[in-house]
Amino acid sequence: MDRLEKKMLALIDAHAQEIIDFAQDIYSHPEEGFYEERTAAKVAGFLHAIGLDVHAYMARTGVRGDWMEQDGPNVTIVGEMDAIGCEAHPMAALGSKVAHACGHHAQLAAMIGSAIGLMDEEVRASMRGSVSFFAVPAEEYVDAAKRRVLREKENIGFPGSGKSELIRIGAFDQTDIALTTHVHMVPVAEDLYLGNPACNGFAAELLTIHGKAAHAAIAPWKGVNAVSIATSALNMVGLLRETFREEDHVRVHSLIRKGGEVLNSVPDLVVMEEKVRAKTLDGIRDAKAKLDRAFDGAAYAFGGTNERENLQGYMPVRYRAADPILTEAAQQLGVSYREVSPEDFNNASTDMGDLTHLLPVLNFTFGGFAGTLHGADFRITDPQTAYLLPAKMLALTTYKLLKDRATEAQKILRDFQPVFDKNSYIDYIQKTLL
Repeated sequence: MDRLEKKMLALIDAHAQEIIDFAQDIYSHPEEGFYEERTAAKVAGFLHAIGLDVHAYMARTGVRGDWMEQDGPNVTIVGEMDAIGCEAHPMAALGSKVAHACGHHAQLAAMIGSAIGLMDEEVRASMRGSVSFFAVPAEEYVDAAKRRVLREKENIGFPGSGKSELIRIGAFDQTDIALTTHVHMVPVAEDLYLGNPACNGFAAELLTIHGKAAHAAIAPWKGVNAVSIATSALNMVGLLRETFREEDHVRVHSLIRKGGEVLNSVPDLVVMEEKVRAKTLDGIRDAKAKLDRAFDGAAYAFGGTNERENLQGYMPVRYRAADPILTEAAQQLGVSYREVSPEDFNNASTDMGDLTHLLPVLNFTFGGFAGTLHGADFRITDPQTAYLLPAKMLALTTYKLLKDRATEAQKILRDFQPVFDKNSYIDYIQKTLL
């Protein structure tokens, strides 16, 4: 470890209580996606105080602090701001019923902690390139009703995903390499899990099932039961599961938003949201087509109709092995770690997958928590591992990317093959929503 690396770590340790207090403050004030006003203001204030050029109100609440004083690659450290709907969590917000049961507050603490180390004047002078610290909105799923409000009243073009909207408006145009982190999302006993395992992407839809109302006792045969259509379709989806290939990691999730009004009438309207996850874009399309056929077939059988609105999902996360500089940083910190393998898979979904289709995303996850992700018992148990360790990893990795004339960053950029550029990505998203 060289002198400047030691200096960065010492600076983070010197501000340890400030970083922990920052995390606890965010944890105590959870906010839902695209509405993280207090969180955004807190982040903006911190980034401005350490001398960064702060840009706010991107995709409504996104905040980016830039140090852009040198030519060369840009490394963007990403932290997610939103909380997850979890009314049973002891720290759930009273109105929105969201809580930081997924550890996004720890990401933000790690991001601002890394900024403390990296923005030291001597450290900055040793790097070739630029560094951004980007607090982004809305990683968690945004339901159909809120998407409509965001699109119609807030001018959010891609309201299903914070990162997707930020890509659309050009907020990632300057980014060459993104650094991301999260609490462990797959079973990991070690302190750190290095690299990006492949993850599911998903497609979603709002489905309105139309039947026909009639008296439920006098003449039910004159009605068309929308609840029966939904029930029949869900049974068919269950039977279709054997047609999903194991290697596609398909998951289907159904939620009934509305299902009839009165018990003594044949219900004529059911509103549902459907989500289909799979490992590849082709797998998503295939599974969703089967789901749609099930619902259309059930509607035909009962004499009803379906109205379908496609909702933007997330792209799958592309596998990326642990970059050597991640391993080197973990070894320098003397903590336990393991590296991702090609056989590893995360069945969850994140809009970070969209970014992995456009640019290199270097990722690691960390421990220091107990309980179930998205569950009422989720909590941080070790602030050193959950807040300070990832801050040090982000700082060391950024420094290693940009030191020595940004040799490591340039190598990563030469080797990376994107699936989309910004324009082709936007075009793909728009076509999938037709």
